[in-house]
Amino acid sequence: MRLLIAEDDHDISRALSVLFQKNNYSVDCVSNGTDAYIYASDGHYDGIILDIMMPGMDGIEVLKSLRSDGVSAPVLLLTAKSDVSDRVSGLDAGADDYLPKPFAVSELLARVRAMLRRREQYQSDSMRFCGLSLDISSFELSYKSHKLHLPSREYQVMELLMQTPGMVIPTETLMERVWGWDANVEISVIWVYISNLRKKIELLNAPVNIRAVRGVGYCLESKNS
Repeated sequence: MRLLIAEDDHDISRALSVLFQKNNYSVDCVSNGTDAYIYASDGHYDGIILDIMMPGMDGIEVLKSLRSDGVSAPVLLLTAKSDVSDRVSGLDAGADDYLPKPFAVSELLARVRAMLRRREQYQSDSMRFCGLSLDISSFELSYKSHKLHLPSREYQVMELLMQTPGMVIPTETLMERVWGWDANVEISVIWVYISNLRKKIELLNAPVNIRAVRGVGYCLESKNS
């Protein structure tokens, strides 16, 4: 899953980026409200974490503008403000949750997981296709009684494939969603991760395959199709 973090305190921003990447999220970070609005408008994020007090546009302005534009990605507001009136303003502007600073890291992660599960496509703690299961809490890929833990990037690639089985995901989309806009990596790196996932699917003896569509992208499909 891909998150946007908008936080003007660079130390907090770096800490949050490391935290979420260690928990298998792809992360983009911005430090002002104007960039937050631009990135969130065009980035197709699964979730957005907004600080309220930011230069340029504040978090509430960003949120109102995004909702007015039809951006439906769930939003968690982070702020030092804890008054009831501030929480009400944020929720009325379209926020899905609100967490005042300082906060416990475990609570932040739990709130983000809950926020993402509330989205229509994340009703369950696992994704399933042809008996193959991907657990979004333990990051395990399993088939029947066999399980394998996936490293961060492999998990994120597999997650995207499991979201839309049978549909081809363009290579450029995988690059953007997993590595981010500013990633300094060659697009050929996708092949390496696809190859690793294929080997693990074979080890599990699962009846699925990751098919390459030359010049387009990759598709998760049943071996019986």
